[in-house]
Amino acid sequence: MLHSSIRTVTATLALGLLLSSASAQVVYNRGNPGDPETLDAHKTSTVVESDILYDLYEGLVTYDAKGQIVPGVAESWTSNDNGTVYTFKLRGNAKWSNGDPVTANDFVFSYRRLLDPATGAKYANILYTLKNAEKVNKGQAKVEELGVKAIDDRTLELTLENPAPYFIAQLAHQTGLPLHAASVTKHGKDFVKPENMISNGAFTLKSFVPNDKIVMTKNPNYREAASVKIDQVNVFPIEDRAAGLRRFQAGEIHTYNDIPTDQIKFIRENLKGQFRLAPYLGTYYFVYNTKKEPLNDVRVRQALSMLIDREFLAEEIWGGTMIPAYSFVPPGIGNYGEPATASWKDLSPIEREDKAKALLKEAGYGPGGKKISLEIRYNTSENHKNTSIALANQWKPFNVEVKMVNTDLKTHYALLRDKGDFDVARAGWIADYSDPQNFLFLVESDNTGFNYANYANPEYDALMKKAAATKDLGERAKVLKQAETIFMRDMPFVPLMFYGSKNLVSTKVGGFEPNTLDRHLSRFLTIAN
Repeated sequence: MLHSSIRTVTATLALGLLLSSASAQVVYNRGNPGDPETLDAHKTSTVVESDILYDLYEGLVTYDAKGQIVPGVAESWTSNDNGTVYTFKLRGNAKWSNGDPVTANDFVFSYRRLLDPATGAKYANILYTLKNAEKVNKGQAKVEELGVKAIDDRTLELTLENPAPYFIAQLAHQTGLPLHAASVTKHGKDFVKPENMISNGAFTLKSFVPNDKIVMTKNPNYREAASVKIDQVNVFPIEDRAAGLRRFQAGEIHTYNDIPTDQIKFIRENLKGQFRLAPYLGTYYFVYNTKKEPLNDVRVRQALSMLIDREFLAEEIWGGTMIPAYSFVPPGIGNYGEPATASWKDLSPIEREDKAKALLKEAGYGPGGKKISLEIRYNTSENHKNTSIALANQWKPFNVEVKMVNTDLKTHYALLRDKGDFDVARAGWIADYSDPQNFLFLVESDNTGFNYANYANPEYDALMKKAAATKDLGERAKVLKQAETIFMRDMPFVPLMFYGSKNLVSTKVGGFEPNTLDRHLSRFLTIAN
């Protein structure tokens, strides 16, 4: 009898401790507008993936709560007089999740792997700033010739082809994240599996169930683990923006970085303190396949572009959360000035329509000419669907027939990157760093990963190379503007709107700071009970 009572009391105490421990866990439930295609940092290319990778890994530099570049694994760095050689001093307390120290050789391994053509990194060209990077990536030089060198375990030297004002910011990008060499070598492509992944960020990967959720837990070996207030991050892929709103209202998720714009009025009226709209360095655009008739004719591309009512899209379709775009580079970007706008920007709607008709007629299309049949592809989202429908309606009076196809985000971008068949496709670009080069490099002829339009113009390529070699920032800006002027003339992409970030943020979330890159690392957030 006495023994039984002691067992009962002991069991009750144990249960109480267990419940107390569970209740002490701080869990952050985040909605993500899609599933990552991969968690291999060298093979990713979208914001959906990068937002997860920044919780798992930390580069030489990283982002603070306000989206500003701050030291990461590197505690400090210096450069030579002409800005072509950078020397980074790594922190002594930077560790991998298994306790191994993060060393300069980890970065050498990672940058070589990124640029190695065998890796097939779609985003490798973002670090063509490194010495011999382009040659290595194109198989014209050995990976050992890449401008990366470990002086010792805590000293890394990076050599550039030319001075680049945005180089340090580039290193915060997901392509600059280090990988644990031993685990990648041991597991090959399976190093990304939860049971194999060794990371150096504030969190580690616990589980990844596609189309369900990703679970990350606090990394006790992270250099600033004591300041991380969240124990577990659950990332839910929610492509249906209306479903995301419902789950947010139900309290199932704490944040969601998009909204169904057809409910913008409701959101503004009913979720005032929880809807965060902020400036965002990004361009929402549609891609023309410049290798297919009739879109291989610049007159057709220009005419179709002129016939799009961007003000209607921004106000009526996107509820005033976007800004009409008449350039590809967004305003307010660093190292530039005023972007190059379309030559017809200041024409009235009637004048634009007349000019578009004349171009179509000259090309043999339009009213009284041959019909243009196009297929618009977009990734699943009622916002993208409504935009595509609006384009179809605006083009229809001009003898343009449109069909639409939608697929999930992973399939959509894989088709574009892998040169699948399409006519017109929705896309968007968010700045990796505040510099016009980060937008204009997208349509360089050898940018196989992001030149979805299959655009090739030697004059454009030559200007981009000239800009890369121009040290004076003022002169460089002039060269880049010449390139953008050609872009707006040839119109491989049709810029529609400049983004505004649209976040739903629960009142339980603290530390969420709006910023132009819309970066919100979980390590800076708090969740109230």
